Amino acid sequence: MTFKNSNSMYNGNYPYINILDLNRKLFCTFVPIDDIGKFIKSITASYEIQYNKIFILEINNGSDEYVCTYNIEPGNINSIPDNTVLVHRKKDYNTLYTINALNEIIKKLNGGVVDNRFPIEWNHYRNSLLLTQQDELRELKTKIYKIIDLN
Repeated sequence: MTFKNSNSMYNGNYPYINILDLNRKLFCTFVPIDDIGKFIKSITASYEIQYNKIFILEINNGSDEYVCTYNIEPGNINSIPDNTVLVHRKKDYNTLYTINALNEIIKKLNGGVVDNRFPIEWNHYRNSLLLTQQDELRELKTKIYKIIDLN
């Protein structure tokens, strides 16, 4: 739980978020395919993108959902873009996940008990974005659509 303090902000999607914590997170923004160019212009005008890369992932669920993933340079964050979740990554498996989704997986596999020492078989979640929606695990299969090099 994060408490409101001088380094915090309120965002409609997330109750009090510590701005200092955002500097270590991967941002994952849902963007319609037709708006990706406009989104990239907007995000690069507002933030300095770490590593000068934005990854665009296609979600393989029969719709035309896409997500853009990127890191923002530390100290350059004053708000979270709309339609954005903060995720972690298992690089070797191309898996993106929220902590809530990780906890749901552990509960499902560990008899309803959340134990941060419980081993996860990440290979089962290869090329996925793991989220929760209404307290239920949602696994979205992904593939790289395009990598934008900002250099």
